[in-house]
Amino acid sequence: MNRNLMSVARKALTKVHSPNSPATNNKLFVAGLSWSVDERSLKDAFCSFGDVTEVRILYDKDSGRSRGFGFVSFCKEDEAVSAKDAMDGKALLGRPLRISYALVRARGGPVVVPRLPNGGR
Repeated sequence: MNRNLMSVARKALTKVHSPNSPATNNKLFVAGLSWSVDERSLKDAFCSFGDVTEVRILYDKDSGRSRGFGFVSFCKEDEAVSAKDAMDGKALLGRPLRISYALVRARGGPVVVPRLPNGGR
């Protein structure tokens, strides 16, 4: 059973990370945002690296405050790479940003998280 599960996880990861995949990794996950950062200021912080196509900050539904993270999408993958390299760890309105590539999730599809045998030891 465990071997079969690992096989399925490998196949799923291969499909997501395949170099022939049409989806590019031009979307960044940006964490560590100050509550005072809005979508305009986040776009202004990243627009020097290329054409920003979308900026989205997630807000708490009860308080209306920022949840402290958001997404920035670029037109081209190389623009996202240069933005990540330059901005990861840099401060925006007094808080250091933590930037990674956003995970590609298929709507309605299962999210497969591979587990290492023996807890990764």
